[in-house]
Amino acid sequence: MSAEASSPSDTSPSDTNASSLRSSRKWIVAAVALVFFGYLMWQVVNPYRGQRFEQVPHGDHVHYVPKERDTDVPISRFPTQKPGPNERITPDGRVVPKQP
Repeated sequence: MSAEASSPSDTSPSDTNASSLRSSRKWIVAAVALVFFGYLMWQVVNPYRGQRFEQVPHGDHVHYVPKERDTDVPISRFPTQKPGPNERITPDGRVVPKQP
């Protein structure tokens, strides 16, 4: 065995600290990436959270449909403009004033 070969006891404390620091950085970067992609997936899976209605693409326009819509009513019966702040869309597609 040559004199240049190193053994585990030849590593300096600074080498051990640097290796430990690099390892912890990798874990931190991995955790941040996991949180970021988890948030991104939540946005993709729940695009209309907190809204009273969903946007349903229909050809070259969009219909605004309440989440509790009547599935027997065709999409074309629902409005193509968002209801106003004091309006709501009924399950059958009518836009009516909100009830207090």
